[in-house]
Amino acid sequence: MQHSDKNNHSCTFCASRESEAFCEIRDIFGNSYTIQHCLSCGCFYLSPFPTEQQLRQAYDTSYYGETEQKFSFTLVEKAVDYFRQERARKIVKMLPVGARLLDIGCGNGDFLRYVSLCGNYELYGIERDETAARRARAKANIHLQTTALMDGDFEENSFDAITLFHVFEHLTTPAETLRIIQKILKPEGVLILSMPNIGSWQARIFRGKWLHLDPPRHLVFFEPKTFTALMGKRSFALRKTSYFSVEQNPFGLVQSLLNVASKRREVLFERLKGNRNYAPEYGGFRVLLQKCFFVLHFPLFVVTDMVAAMVGKSATVKFYFINKK
Repeated sequence: MQHSDKNNHSCTFCASRESEAFCEIRDIFGNSYTIQHCLSCGCFYLSPFPTEQQLRQAYDTSYYGETEQKFSFTLVEKAVDYFRQERARKIVKMLPVGARLLDIGCGNGDFLRYVSLCGNYELYGIERDETAARRARAKANIHLQTTALMDGDFEENSFDAITLFHVFEHLTTPAETLRIIQKILKPEGVLILSMPNIGSWQARIFRGKWLHLDPPRHLVFFEPKTFTALMGKRSFALRKTSYFSVEQNPFGLVQSLLNVASKRREVLFERLKGNRNYAPEYGGFRVLLQKCFFVLHFPLFVVTDMVAAMVGKSATVKFYFINKK
């Protein structure tokens, strides 16, 4: 498989070439990578950097769902929608009346739509994918941008809050994006990010089989303490962290276990999105068994996530920062 020379074997965050291998990994298309641990900034990053062709393939229609929703399995889509509402309900408690909010990687725009239902806010979203952007554009009261965040897109000190829900790990230029975010976020503005926790028990047990590594889409990872320190140097003060996530963590454990037991990774996840072209050798009955495994073990894995969350070892983490520039 061919890879580009861009950042090849150098850190995607700081460009240092001093690193050590964390694990080897293959994506659902058969390409091989390693996750490297940068000895300079502490970032874990995908290496070699994927080519433009590989990224286009990874973000095709199947990634965003074959129907009008991301998940064809109705119960899953309803659960995801409930969690969007909860995120909206929580963030409006942190916003002044008439606040300006930017959601980077806004997907279908439903999170912003639920924020709009909570009060009078000025809402902006960035979504580059055509399929997801089309869904977001159909929502009222959202100012949508379909290009990546760049200098000059917004005025300095424009926003009261900026959110990136499981978007940071996808960024091709994460350090530059953080610089722009701080510039356009008001002093004392709120920055909320959620991302995979590569210091989690799941990451350390499953390594290359871990769902949340998701190559080649996920490019950068941090341990929470490392990321908090990195943000502190950029004048972002940590307000709180949250590790418990019924939305992300139990399924991450289920799919990672299935990845260990299967020759192909993410079979259940892809089928839940309606992607029947992936791993056709897994017939309906085998996928049904995987769905049953998920449903039957879900309550148990919620409990295990509670335990992991208490010690900061859950599969994902959400940070709440205040801009102290």
